Amino acid sequence: MVNSGEPRGEQPVYEFEPAGRIDLTDVCHHYEGKHEVPWDIQKYFSQRYSIFSSYDDGIYMTDDAWFGVTPEPIANNIAEEMKASPKKTRVLIDLFCGAGGNTIAFAWTDRWDRIISIERDTATLACAQNNASVYGIADDGVTWVNGDSFAFLKTLFSNPSALHPDLRIDLDATILFASPPWGGPGYSTDEVFNLNNMQPYSIKDLHEAYRPLDHVLFLPRTSDLRQLAELAPDGEKIDIVQMCMEGASKALVAYIPGRGLKKA
Repeated sequence: MVNSGEPRGEQPVYEFEPAGRIDLTDVCHHYEGKHEVPWDIQKYFSQRYSIFSSYDDGIYMTDDAWFGVTPEPIANNIAEEMKASPKKTRVLIDLFCGAGGNTIAFAWTDRWDRIISIERDTATLACAQNNASVYGIADDGVTWVNGDSFAFLKTLFSNPSALHPDLRIDLDATILFASPPWGGPGYSTDEVFNLNNMQPYSIKDLHEAYRPLDHVLFLPRTSDLRQLAELAPDGEKIDIVQMCMEGASKALVAYIPGRGLKKA
């Protein structure tokens, strides 16, 4: 018999554990007609089949999640681009999984040995789990985490023993993906968007948290490319891809090399 070191009858307490199946609540909605939809998300509802082509099969969203979800064709494009990541990267962490659009696309590629998807809002995570099931993603196909992604990474980098064993991963085989909120003055109107004004997390906040590992950022289409270029480690470059849909640029994706834990 192996002695775990824990007192008999007591279970260890971890800072982060995999989330079990979370029930949908009354803030999770499957709207069927425009008359049901709050005015400020009606334009997104009209685009629902571009966001989730299987919307009618039982997709649920919180009202806030409509503002941040990646349209399905773009999510699929990103997933295919990341499928070509170096073969040593077998673990992908989706740091702002929202209602699950990107996570579903990543899972469909069968590229990753592990996908860990993190969402702070419990109701939104319940929607993501439901939506993944609608798309045929098995319950064991994604490890869901209900919590703050910045705190999760801090624990992963500095004190991994505080994570549940199912969340301890090989950092050398891990890549990060983040589709953060884009709020901030000038986001929708400036010809060139100052990423330091992005709210609630600026580009500096994101990069400081992610820089030990290769990370992929989904950002506004007008993002200041000079600011992104400054994030490149010495002697390396950042690849930037414009994501278009129906002939119009919708966003850009920046592929940023990591600097390693020792240099962070």
